[in-house]
Amino acid sequence: MHSYKLPYLQPYKGKTTRHTCPECGKKESFTLYLNGNTNEPIHRTVGKCNRESKCGYHYTPKQFFQDNPSSFVETRHAPSDISFPLVSKQPTKPIGTIPFSYVERSASYQSNFVRFLCEFLTTEQIRSIGDKYALGATKNKEIIYWQIDIKGKVRTGKIMQYDPLTGKRIKHENGAIDWVHNKLKKSGTLPEDYNLQQCFFGEHLLGLHPEAVVCIVESEKSALISAAIFPEQVWLATGGIGNLTIEKCQVLKGRNVILYPDLNAFEKWSIKTKEIQKQCSCKITISTLLEDIATPEAKSHGFDVADYMIYQLKTSLSTGRGVGGEVTTQVQNHYTPELQSMIEKSKSLEILIKKLQLVEV
Repeated sequence: MHSYKLPYLQPYKGKTTRHTCPECGKKESFTLYLNGNTNEPIHRTVGKCNRESKCGYHYTPKQFFQDNPSSFVETRHAPSDISFPLVSKQPTKPIGTIPFSYVERSASYQSNFVRFLCEFLTTEQIRSIGDKYALGATKNKEIIYWQIDIKGKVRTGKIMQYDPLTGKRIKHENGAIDWVHNKLKKSGTLPEDYNLQQCFFGEHLLGLHPEAVVCIVESEKSALISAAIFPEQVWLATGGIGNLTIEKCQVLKGRNVILYPDLNAFEKWSIKTKEIQKQCSCKITISTLLEDIATPEAKSHGFDVADYMIYQLKTSLSTGRGVGGEVTTQVQNHYTPELQSMIEKSKSLEILIKKLQLVEV
């Protein structure tokens, strides 16, 4: 009987074992996953970028086979007749879950990220998203983004520190991100072989709002700010540019879905849109909002929808026009031909203009 060995990340043995990241293009920053049987790369895109905070690309073997169920593994070095057993053929292990009591104990607005939100969101808005997304905080004022699936089961929690003044992520000794399941494994609360399978941030809201339009962004930060401004929709976050997978999207069956990719993710998510619609039986579109309004500088920085919302909200406060429903001036009702043309291409642009009380300059 064939002996199957799990894939593994290529050990570091000099610069030749670190490759160019397929996402950010940085040389010698990408670690490939190797076939456990042949010790060859599974595919040139299957691996992890070491630039966790600036890129964060991580495409696992499981995600690859989920996205390519009928294909054999492509390798750059192995003979063409070498194939790799599909992950789906292996005995399935129960998805790891964490007791909900940890979510309840962590519930707090005392994170530096929430302190940042206080600059441009109302108390009511912050309470609303705090309750919806079960936001938590650590003693060090790091925010905890809990991943709770559609069945209400807790998969893990992403722990991140922010600068309370700028809203930018802060690195610590372990990088920019830590995880609740890792901490619980170190303390012996969870087993070493805990089977982590991430879900969308905010996924539990799908069951609570079965008729609402589902909007998907990349970062948890964008999901929270968007949910505060557009509470009628269910806002989910993938947690990374490479985390929009077929496996995760199975919960979207029968839903109306709109993707709002960051500026550096539009092409990748456009391709993924077709795959999701075909395999997940949902109606899905991709917004061109940011592509339509972004400057070359914004595109080079990979801005997301939250960057624009934060700027406009802060501008509203500084000019006395208010935030959200607390406006004191009228919305501009007449647009220049150039802006009208952009609105015709993307109806969501007009919604954003009205909701944020934007004024054409």
